[in-house]
Amino acid sequence: MIEARHLRVLRAVAATGSFSAAGRELGCTQPAVSQQMKALEASVGTPLLIRTGREMRLTQAGEALVRHAAGILAGLTAAEEEVAAIAGLRAGRVRLVSFPSGSSTLVPTALAALRDAHPGTRVFLEEAEPPASVGMLREGDCDVALAFRYEGAAGAEEWDDLVVRPLLSDRLVALVPDRHRLAGAGSVAIGELAREPWIAGCPRCRGQLVEVCAAAGFTPRIDFATDDYPAVAGLVGAGLGVAVLPQLAVESVRPRGVRTVTLEPAVRREIVALTLPDLAQVPAVAATLDQLARAASR
Repeated sequence: MIEARHLRVLRAVAATGSFSAAGRELGCTQPAVSQQMKALEASVGTPLLIRTGREMRLTQAGEALVRHAAGILAGLTAAEEEVAAIAGLRAGRVRLVSFPSGSSTLVPTALAALRDAHPGTRVFLEEAEPPASVGMLREGDCDVALAFRYEGAAGAEEWDDLVVRPLLSDRLVALVPDRHRLAGAGSVAIGELAREPWIAGCPRCRGQLVEVCAAAGFTPRIDFATDDYPAVAGLVGAGLGVAVLPQLAVESVRPRGVRTVTLEPAVRREIVALTLPDLAQVPAVAATLDQLARAASR
């Protein structure tokens, strides 16, 4: 019989490449990791690792077991949490991953309401941009992922295996310095900014910027690129260029020396909360999804 603790050890060994590194990640000793791996190999009746010097390499059977481990462990977590809720423990744990502008706008309101309604529920927050956050969800490293995708972008089917909770449609706006020639404009076509130097944001937003500009007939001259939204706003405010950011990101940084101008035609990104089908049945996860939806509607 395969035990969940052995699967967690196997995943750690596969991720780190050694028993000692896996032990450090799991908070146990190298001999304990070695013993659990031997027990797992005895349970399945075949070697799972090939030991070459100090390195570990998965066998074909080991690769197959690691591939299935995330789903197995997610199912077990769902079962444990649901049974605990039914038994009246009124406790739960949710591991939430969010992109930065979501962490500073939607997440605080949602988690405050969740704590008021369910004080026994603990939420652990980590930041990551999609698609990395979606990968963490599929690997069993989080329970809920706050993510986004741009309207009309390729790969709409990439979430087909997940539970998708739509939250809001987030419109992109142009950022220009206070004294820019378009600072007082009510709206602007992105082509009017074709000759400007640009400050680009996160990799996915950067890719979207290039696509939008290409549709308008030009390639943006990107002088600066940074994942940090306050840095983008600061560079624009200093007169070093213009930028396009989602409205949610602008709200999260409160830029100074900058004017926001509506882009026409509208470009939007869809903000969603994602989870696995098994985890969607866990009361604490369902409550977190509900509170994120309420926060987005305000």
